[in-house]
Amino acid sequence: MKTNSNGSDLIRNLVILGDFILLNILLILFKQIAPDILPNFFETAPKTELFVANISLIIAEYFFHTKIHERRNSFEYVMLRVLKLCVCQAVLFFTLSRFVGGSGGFFRFIFIYTPVLYCSIVMLRLFEIFILSKYRQAGGNTRRVLFIGHDMANISIYEDLMVDATTGYKVIGYYADSDFQKCPDTFTRLGTLSDLQEKIDNGEIGENIHDVFCCLSHDATPYISHIIEWCDKHVIHFFYVPRMEGNFRLNLKPERFGNQTLFTNFVEPLADRTNRFIKRLFDIVVSVIILLILLPFIPIIAIIIKSQSPGPLFFKQERTGLNGKNFFCYKFRSMHVNKDADNLQATRDDPRKFAFGNFMRKTNIDEFPQFFNVLRGDMSIVGPRPHMLKHTEVYSGLISKYMVRHFSKPGITGWAQVTGYRGETEELWQMEERVRRDIWYIENWSFWLDIKIMFMTAWSIIKPDKKAY
Repeated sequence: MKTNSNGSDLIRNLVILGDFILLNILLILFKQIAPDILPNFFETAPKTELFVANISLIIAEYFFHTKIHERRNSFEYVMLRVLKLCVCQAVLFFTLSRFVGGSGGFFRFIFIYTPVLYCSIVMLRLFEIFILSKYRQAGGNTRRVLFIGHDMANISIYEDLMVDATTGYKVIGYYADSDFQKCPDTFTRLGTLSDLQEKIDNGEIGENIHDVFCCLSHDATPYISHIIEWCDKHVIHFFYVPRMEGNFRLNLKPERFGNQTLFTNFVEPLADRTNRFIKRLFDIVVSVIILLILLPFIPIIAIIIKSQSPGPLFFKQERTGLNGKNFFCYKFRSMHVNKDADNLQATRDDPRKFAFGNFMRKTNIDEFPQFFNVLRGDMSIVGPRPHMLKHTEVYSGLISKYMVRHFSKPGITGWAQVTGYRGETEELWQMEERVRRDIWYIENWSFWLDIKIMFMTAWSIIKPDKKAY
């Protein structure tokens, strides 16, 4: 599906130009500072080699130019694009140089040149991002946004736009027949839908508006069509925002059905066999490595647990898994044996916990036996956390989309856990937010997202989450 970017072609071209300037400066510095590293071809045909280097960068930029000009890019995405750009340029540089007759010293040069190029462009990107953010904060390269309708989905879009001032969005306000019940003070109501219609008819609005986000019911289709026509006449980008059902957005995605375009409410990247194979292979390899590393420590952990609390080493609990099927989830026991284990969540000062068990919970060490569940195929390393059967029974009746989270294998860690929604759920909204993030993960899965979540989880072992208890 196309991703909205609203980037600036001028900024993109300036970034690409900066890459070419940097490349040529690096090659000149190599020649001046470290001539022994350069291949022989730099001595015999320096102009040809410089030409080949720039041609290689042109091709690499075509496929992997770094899109910092786009308004909504993560730092990880930018760094990954830079890595792809540098590797592609280096491979092409090496290949084309050999093709035009260069030989001798290329292998050593490329292995030194590539990381130097990468680090240099990363530093350039950080500088460019800093300058661009200051430029946008000062009012340059901004996009003026208007909202229509008082559905809570508009609040969600507004918060996404305003979470980072450096993206350059400036929200004018919203037109709706009713005020939002819970609305940021900076999100201003400009009038009713009739007021907007009157301004449109009188030609009093339309100048300097770049984007319109509209969230109205399907009963208002004639009005929506009129808004679209007005946007088209004034070269304004129109976006229809799916309405919220309770606390969940009606997230319809386009899908081809023969020659027709239909909309489905659920898309799973892991429905693809290749994606499932990649995820499963990764799960198996990592689980085997972790379990082998863990093996020598099990006797030590067992001695400490049993010295502080009589009972078994492992805690086994039935939980809800893929497609709603139950399985036994394994953990190192972190609580005294008790009759409420299958009914009550752990609380901050839970008297059932013993000292070492509390430490294991804060650092996630108690979860390590679940790599055995991953090896068996009951779980994945990353996915929605499996809940006890009692919670499935209760929350499936309270939250309409609760069971959707079971379209994916449960995980040892997940997107909800690394973004602040782990541990005890004292109020219903906390579980609703956890479910929303679980569903987001399922719909947006990628191998790199799994890697990111694993690194964020590893960091929580070094710096324990305050909600980990």
